[in-house]
Amino acid sequence: MKIIDKYILLRYLVTFSVMLLMFIPIGITIDVSEKVNKMIEKQIPLKDILIYYGDFTIYFANLLFPIFLFLSIIWFTSKLANNTEIIAILSSGISFSRFLRPFLFGALIVSIFALIMGFFLVPKASKGFNDFRYQNLKGNSQTRETSDIFRQIKKGENIEENIYVSNYNYLSHTGFSFTYEKIIGNKLIEKVTATRIKYNPKTKDYTLYGYNKRKIGTDNDQIVIEDKITVPYSFEPDDLTPVIYVAETMTIGQLNSFINKEQARGNTKINTYLVVFYKKFSLPVSAFILTIIAVAVSSMKRRGGMGINLAIGIVIAFTFIFFDKIFGTLAEKSSISPLIAVWFPNFVFGILAFYLLRNAKR
Repeated sequence: MKIIDKYILLRYLVTFSVMLLMFIPIGITIDVSEKVNKMIEKQIPLKDILIYYGDFTIYFANLLFPIFLFLSIIWFTSKLANNTEIIAILSSGISFSRFLRPFLFGALIVSIFALIMGFFLVPKASKGFNDFRYQNLKGNSQTRETSDIFRQIKKGENIEENIYVSNYNYLSHTGFSFTYEKIIGNKLIEKVTATRIKYNPKTKDYTLYGYNKRKIGTDNDQIVIEDKITVPYSFEPDDLTPVIYVAETMTIGQLNSFINKEQARGNTKINTYLVVFYKKFSLPVSAFILTIIAVAVSSMKRRGGMGINLAIGIVIAFTFIFFDKIFGTLAEKSSISPLIAVWFPNFVFGILAFYLLRNAKR
């Protein structure tokens, strides 16, 4: 690696790190200003608050990763252009493609970092982030508490099992107005209702209160009524939690296993899980695409200087995020393939990167 490569690579990584260190404290400050009154009111321990903001830092950095990366490259590449350093480099006989090499190497380092974060660190941070907000800041209870949940937990050629809960609290593992139905050959065979259901993590079974079981027979029905009974159902608490929340808190291996299980069950919400799964791979790839676009946009010295390049960069970065959110939502709510929806923004901006790169070489 030549001196010029080391120089550009170091500036790339340092500027990206500084951008993170600049914006993350701003995000934390805004979050603190919004929640400080509730934290004081509920007398939340300092240790819990510090852990929350540790999770918040990882969650926030991952959420705005494309913007941080894009703006940091535009910032320092524009400075190189304004100081005529790029002209000097290209005049020395180095091609634009060769000039781009340390940027791509930096993108590789950032992509590996983003991949590791997305696979292992972000799921844990997301769980801690959402747990704290739900447990201590009731204004955001919708992130964890669910209502009117219907799940198909088993579907075969001739058998179907469904569950329904009117309301479920993930932290206390408690649901209300529970119903279980077993259907064989389009005929209801068994129905269970309970006023309350509680999951027991140690024994991995469920305690039902106000239990009423009706087993439909040919001549007579069998009815069992109990005030309290423990039942080893095959479904898990994840079946009763918000779809997005469950997907975000799983590592890549856990999420893959969960998706396979839900596909076997015929879950109609499977696209939501797949969007989260594919995004773990598409985000690191976007680092390369955004790097090429940023260098192509900011490598030319413009009238108006760095401000014009930053303005163009902000527009492109937010357009990328807009595309990412829109197509992700379309995949979750419509029949569009999650794979196509997640990778479409990268495809469109990849074409843009190729076009800008060709113009920059001229």
